[in-house]
Amino acid sequence: MLLFGHRFIKNTLFYHVFDIENIEKTPSSSRIYLTFSEKNLDIITHLQLNQIPFALGVTNITELIYASALGASFIMVEKELAKTAQSIAENYLFDAKILVHINKEESIEEMALLGIDGVIFPQAIVKVSS
Repeated sequence: MLLFGHRFIKNTLFYHVFDIENIEKTPSSSRIYLTFSEKNLDIITHLQLNQIPFALGVTNITELIYASALGASFIMVEKELAKTAQSIAENYLFDAKILVHINKEESIEEMALLGIDGVIFPQAIVKVSS
C-alpha cells in the first residue's frame, strides 16, 4: 500500500495547480495534482504533451473513467468511492493507482482491508498559488 503524507514515510509531495503557469512554480520532477474538470482540460493536455506525471481528483465513476483515459498516474477519491473505484480500476486494468484522501491513521487499516492501492493525507498536497 502506498502512503503519502504520513509522518513516518518520506515521499514526494503532490503540487495542486490551478493553471499552466502554476506548473512552472513547482520543483522539477514534481507530481502535479488537479481536480478533474472540463475547465482543466487545457492543463491536462499540457501535462500530457510534456510527459509530466499527474494525479486527478475525481468525485464519481464517470470522472474516474475519464481520469484513466486521460493518462493520470494517480486517481484520488474520497472514502465513499474508494471500493468501487478500486474495483473498476482492477477490472479495466488501469495503469493509474487509486489513492484515498484520509485524515486519520486509523483509516489506513480500513483502506488496506478494502484492497485500496494507497492513501493520501492532506500534508502531501501543496497548493500552488499564482
